[in-house]
Amino acid sequence: MPRRTKIVATLGPATDAPGVLESIIKAGVDVVRINFSHGTDMVHTRVNAVRECAEKLGKQIGIMGDLQGPKIRISRFQKNKILLEKGAQFILDADLAANAGTDISVGIDYKRLVNDVFQNDTLLLDDGRIVLTVKKIDSHQIICQVVAGGELSNNKGINRLGGGLSADALTEKDKEDIKTAAETNMDYVAVSFPRDANDMLLAKQLLREAGSNAGTIAKIERAEAIPNIDAIILASDGVMVARGDLAVEIGEVEVPAAQKHIINRARALNKPVITATQMMESMIKSPIPTRAEVSDVANAVLDQTDAVMLSAESAVGIYPEKVVETMARICVAAEKNRSTQASNYRVEVQFSRIDEAIAMAAIYTANHLGIRAIIGLTESGDTPLMMSRLRTGIPIYGLSNHLPTLGKMTLYRDVYPLPFDNTHLSLEETDAACIALLKSKGFVNTGDIVLFTKGDHTGIHGGTNTLKIIQVQDY
Repeated sequence: MPRRTKIVATLGPATDAPGVLESIIKAGVDVVRINFSHGTDMVHTRVNAVRECAEKLGKQIGIMGDLQGPKIRISRFQKNKILLEKGAQFILDADLAANAGTDISVGIDYKRLVNDVFQNDTLLLDDGRIVLTVKKIDSHQIICQVVAGGELSNNKGINRLGGGLSADALTEKDKEDIKTAAETNMDYVAVSFPRDANDMLLAKQLLREAGSNAGTIAKIERAEAIPNIDAIILASDGVMVARGDLAVEIGEVEVPAAQKHIINRARALNKPVITATQMMESMIKSPIPTRAEVSDVANAVLDQTDAVMLSAESAVGIYPEKVVETMARICVAAEKNRSTQASNYRVEVQFSRIDEAIAMAAIYTANHLGIRAIIGLTESGDTPLMMSRLRTGIPIYGLSNHLPTLGKMTLYRDVYPLPFDNTHLSLEETDAACIALLKSKGFVNTGDIVLFTKGDHTGIHGGTNTLKIIQVQDY
């Protein structure tokens, strides 16, 4: 059986090396993540490289652009780094020059920070490695005491424990980068630090105004996003459990439960979900993962995440191909567990859409009839997405004539997008052509039973109204 959980890999200097991008796609990458922090020219270069490589390999590879979001960081030190001692006073100074940081103070890029914090707040720098307690605030200075010290270098991030910073999710840079996402026909755009549904709706509005139908992915990294999670999911086309900043804001011990909750809510609301951050961190330098990392990836798979994501492991790591291969093997091993193949999802729900009723009936039937493959002819990808919300060990092949739909389906668990044009075919000819396509790729054989979902008419969004079961013949 093919691997059902998708792998998202971040591109970077390591994958820019000759042959590496092709090797990680062959190893199992389904979606690439391109960081807008690296500049517009690099975005164009990497998008073009992915498209060329995917065409060469005959694979459908999704492209997700990741917006930088608000930069809540310290500025820079005169000597590039300092050593903070526990108990010492340290000042975050909004008026200090960008390169003037010393052993006792440093500038901040986000000037409104002085208005967002209060006495006795806890500030976390460098992903929580440095901990400060706010003792006093004046017009431009936040005077702190060091609770946990250590080395602090230029441009490290600042988080407030518990969240609550007022920075807008979409900066002016992000708005320009959305235009780039539209120009390059990206499949998804990930929005950093959304607080509520309005942040996601604004991102989608800007994408549509730029002429893009890309899906929006909400990166859940703020504490205040958790209480708003259902509204954020419904306003988005998918979510990412971005465990790095989320752990700093809510506390690392709260992240596992939050991860499970976000995955469950995303699946219940028919949206794909990505689990991200430090999944295989040790493999940046090591050829093998730790046992804890293996368990981390496997547990995300057992929780039914749609995708697991590599960040620095593929972007700057020594072993990008090997880390993808290893992650793929972990996914496949976890997927053998029976709990990933049986589901009571929505069994007591009254359906409001015909295509959802067809999707639910298709998976129930497939799970109880020895179906070899499910073929979903789709305009928008909605029916394959809804089918993928139910636990099944049966591959769902999403066939579409629309490139944006194929791109979006690269992220859906259990769904394998295949280009297919049936606009010139009758209904009977369409069935035969679908089976011939799957046979040509070795996905089905003569005698297998396959299940179709489709609509009576092509070109209609949400028009799936038919479930059909066919035994594969020698077409």
